Amino acid sequence: MAGGWARDGAVQDQIDDTVNDAVAAARARLPRGPSAEVCDECDEPIPEKRRVAIPGVRTCVQCQSGRDTAVRHSAINRRGSKDSQLR
Repeated sequence: MAGGWARDGAVQDQIDDTVNDAVAAARARLPRGPSAEVCDECDEPIPEKRRVAIPGVRTCVQCQSGRDTAVRHSAINRRGSKDSQLR
C-alpha cells in the first residue's frame, strides 16, 4: 500500500530501479578489449589465468582490489518521490 500521492507498488518500483542502476554501474566497470600483459598501475605481470578468466583485464589482483575498495555508492535514492525523501 502506497501513501500520499504514490500509487500502489511505487516502493517496489524504487527498489527495482535502485537494483537496476547498481547492475548497470557494475557492468560499466567491466573491462573491455584486449587484456594487458602487465598491470596498468604497477607494471607487474598479470598471470595468464587471470587474463583468460577476465577478458580485457588491465590490472593485477592487488591493484584491482584497491580500485574495488574505492568505489563509492550514493546513499540517496535519487529516483524516490519527494514524499519519500522527506520521511
